[in-house]
Amino acid sequence: MSYSATRQTDISLPVIPVGEILPWAIFVGLLLMLALYFVGAEQGATSLFSGMYVHEFVHDGRHLLGFPCH
Repeated sequence: MSYSATRQTDISLPVIPVGEILPWAIFVGLLLMLALYFVGAEQGATSLFSGMYVHEFVHDGRHLLGFPCH
């Protein structure tokens, strides 16, 4: 009662041109750099917003990424 059915299917992977990915990669890279600025440098003389609201919001992330803040 053994049977072996071999069925072979051709799988074709989609080809995505680099020209379509590049603008999105640049956009995401800029967003990540902006997030890194807020986590790493939004404090003191380089702050864009007055007060400590942004600093306190990203405080634990600063320590997790190794940025000193106090």
